[in-house]
Amino acid sequence: MRIRVCLAALAVAFVLGAAATALGANGLEPRLTKALTGTSLSLGKTAALAIDMSNGETIYAHNSDVPLAPASNEKIPVSFAALTRLGTGYRFHTEVYGVGRRAGSAWDGDLVLKGFGDPTLASADIDRLAATIRGRGIRSVTGRILGDETFYDSRRAVAGWKSTFLLRETPPLSALIVDRAQGWPALSPPLLAARALRDALGRRGVVVAGRPGLGVAPAAATTLASDTSDPLAGVVKHMNQESDNFYAEMLLKQLPAAAGQAGTSAGGGKIVIATMRAAGIPVAGVRIVDGSGLSSLDRLTAAALVGVLRAGATDPSIARAFVDSLAVSGNSGTLGDRLPALRGVVKGKTGTTNLACTLSGLIGAKIVFAVLQNGNPVPSWAARGAQDRFVTILAATTPIG
Repeated sequence: MRIRVCLAALAVAFVLGAAATALGANGLEPRLTKALTGTSLSLGKTAALAIDMSNGETIYAHNSDVPLAPASNEKIPVSFAALTRLGTGYRFHTEVYGVGRRAGSAWDGDLVLKGFGDPTLASADIDRLAATIRGRGIRSVTGRILGDETFYDSRRAVAGWKSTFLLRETPPLSALIVDRAQGWPALSPPLLAARALRDALGRRGVVVAGRPGLGVAPAAATTLASDTSDPLAGVVKHMNQESDNFYAEMLLKQLPAAAGQAGTSAGGGKIVIATMRAAGIPVAGVRIVDGSGLSSLDRLTAAALVGVLRAGATDPSIARAFVDSLAVSGNSGTLGDRLPALRGVVKGKTGTTNLACTLSGLIGAKIVFAVLQNGNPVPSWAARGAQDRFVTILAATTPIG
């Protein structure tokens, strides 16, 4: 028995040694490392991992467990958690409640427009709400239109953001926001929303006596009109393909709010990590502070990113929505003008801030990869060139069908 064990061990060692020799012989590992090397790029601040999708075997690894700033690759675990927890068909909703009573063609009291986190809420939706109220035979409101954003907290930004990020990189955050808070005062999205409903009602001949303001819908209020968004799969697709920071931040707050908890970024971050852990994804060193990756406090590892991508792409309940949300090389989204020689082959997520430049995704149906490069600042053009070289070598040297 002891002899058989020794022979088995020798056989395993021989196979592993042969695989290592083959890897060294074809020069894949040094070529990939060289691809990641460039002017002003630090290999010490670079993490990369590529694995075989089918069996999880490592093709290449460099600093794969080192936590680095992820930039917009932060949206990948947020997408995974949202699709997993809420479902691909989940829809956001917005309600108009009546506080008071009906008196003939008048509503004697206030109308409260309450948001439940819909990042896609637009003027056209507000017009439909107004049309529904008019359709109920209401021709006047004796009170006011009040905006209710209490489904989330009232923080407009997230820890670790530069002051310039608010309004420049994302609208202010609120559970009630119309047209991404375009107009004045932009930092009071619920007030803007209340004004939008008052104006929409006015265009339809419904006279509102009072000025728009802020309020909270009581539990006993009467539902007068409702609006629902497109399914979550479409929201996530827009978010990832266009790298929409605002959508990502709203989704992060939606996770705890939809579960009956406080709608906060911190609460959302905890749910994202818990979802990753439940899927067997390594979370050591991972910090989810915001949804977009704008925060300087965010941290992801290449191993975590690859784990999320593989889990999302192989979970039958979300796989189609998850994979379809990724940009396509030479074709769509933020990869539309990258990797033209691999048009349609790579599906992935880009990310760039002054601290990080990242790319992760799928090469065909065979390879899952992630590259994170940090600096202060990071030379983004050099980093993108390195990422493209890395992916091109992987695609050329490994079967991807």
